[in-house]
Amino acid sequence: MIKLTKVSRISRFFLTLLLLSLTACASSKFVSSYRDPNMDFAALHTIAVMPFANLTREQQAADRVRDTFINSLLSTGAIYIIPTGEVARGISRSNIAHPEEPSLEEFAKIAGILNADAFITGVVREYGAVRSGSNTANIISLSMQMFDVESKKIVWTGSSTKGGISMKDRLLGSGGYPMNDVTEMAINDILNQLF
Repeated sequence: MIKLTKVSRISRFFLTLLLLSLTACASSKFVSSYRDPNMDFAALHTIAVMPFANLTREQQAADRVRDTFINSLLSTGAIYIIPTGEVARGISRSNIAHPEEPSLEEFAKIAGILNADAFITGVVREYGAVRSGSNTANIISLSMQMFDVESKKIVWTGSSTKGGISMKDRLLGSGGYPMNDVTEMAINDILNQLF
């Protein structure tokens, strides 16, 4: 019978701890988007991006993310996006109380004013710096959905979380990515789910 020395027991303990932490960090595969299989997305020509809901402490987070999303969507050249000023005017004319989460009737009202084929709504759940011990990094978590005017139903949803403190950040003490980069990564992830 081999006797374990104190050093080998400590090494074995840390090896076990390392293996447990790696398996705990392994991400399980889950679906972060939905696409209606019966929807012809090529038939959509005009989309209105509604103001996003903001569940963060950062007051301007929803507006910043919405602007970045609209610019990224426009840069694809795949679809016409109604300008934000026109969307704001349509919201005002249709008297929508909560444009972040309109009802079916409100969608129908504003669709007539804007001549939109579909609407995209969104929620910014996290935005800004997170801290763990002495490490700080930026994080964003958001979700979006598309409402089709003709079928009167949600035909696409997508969500993404990017940034945060990685194992590399913990080991090397780096501060992660700038907020703009993290936002663009999350939006690119959502656009990949849409197209």
